[in-house]
Amino acid sequence: MKVLQIIKYGELKDSLSINEIEKPSIMPTDILIETKAAGLNPIDYKMVSGALKDMVPLSLSCTIGFDVSGVIVEKGAEVTKFELGDAVYTRVPQQQMGTLAEYVAVESSVVSKKPDNISFVEAAGLPLVGLTSIQALERVGIKKGDKVLIHAGSGGVGTFAIQYAKAKGAFVYTTTSTTNVDMVKALGADRVIDYKTEDYKTIAKDLDIVFDTLGDNYTLEAFKLIKEGGKVTTIVGPPDKETAINMGMSDYVLPEELAKLISEKSAIYKLSWMQPNGEQLDKLSVMVKDKKIKPVVDRVFSFEDSIEAYLYLSTGRAKGKVIVNLS
Repeated sequence: MKVLQIIKYGELKDSLSINEIEKPSIMPTDILIETKAAGLNPIDYKMVSGALKDMVPLSLSCTIGFDVSGVIVEKGAEVTKFELGDAVYTRVPQQQMGTLAEYVAVESSVVSKKPDNISFVEAAGLPLVGLTSIQALERVGIKKGDKVLIHAGSGGVGTFAIQYAKAKGAFVYTTTSTTNVDMVKALGADRVIDYKTEDYKTIAKDLDIVFDTLGDNYTLEAFKLIKEGGKVTTIVGPPDKETAINMGMSDYVLPEELAKLISEKSAIYKLSWMQPNGEQLDKLSVMVKDKKIKPVVDRVFSFEDSIEAYLYLSTGRAKGKVIVNLS
């Protein structure tokens, strides 16, 4: 079968190659998916660059990608939730990475049936951004009436997180550039901050939650915006103590400046490292069916142009998700 593989660490155009490998075999709790579409994510090209090789070591060559939608063509003897022919979608576990492929073998417990009212292309863009947003926002207990700032509202995570926060009844601030203001407003954001012309720090104040998707100074600046006892949930900042321990970093100490900011505001600070979760995808499917969440797809590429798709994603200008269509 055809696959897109990382053949070495480095630049995307030099480090990715379309290759032929054997179709994967499955374990008793696995299903085999004939891929219809695969969603691309920034973590993919960060892995290609080598930026994550200490945290996520790869055995090269290896197939790239985590998000997939398609049809079940084979299932293990212990699989009872699904039948052959079911249309499904998932974010595969790290050890089963490789969704830019004609067939994908995956543990059935992390899979969900595709909502009937969206296409395979749309479904392929949901798993990673959906699970990332849900886990990050639920970890700090988002609830009705919360004032929430979501950075980078036009990106893959941002477009989903805005809709999810609104579905939970929150008042949503978000940041984006001038050209994306109307698109982000259409997703339901209550106050769209054009960072080209406005300073978000003077507008988003006394917040219950900041969802930090940018890191660096944005993580630290979040504490100036939250109210006393407010919450900062991040997917890119330093680990909190609990997360560090779960990641095996038993001797971890919070950076001094971050620890001071948390103490000054009596704040809750959490880093979420997204985990595949079939039950959460099932709940997401219901929200999609109920039209509380709609996928946001920017561009669709053919499998033959999948390297170009990653080059486009790496520019940081995508408005929503970038998808490779294998149908």
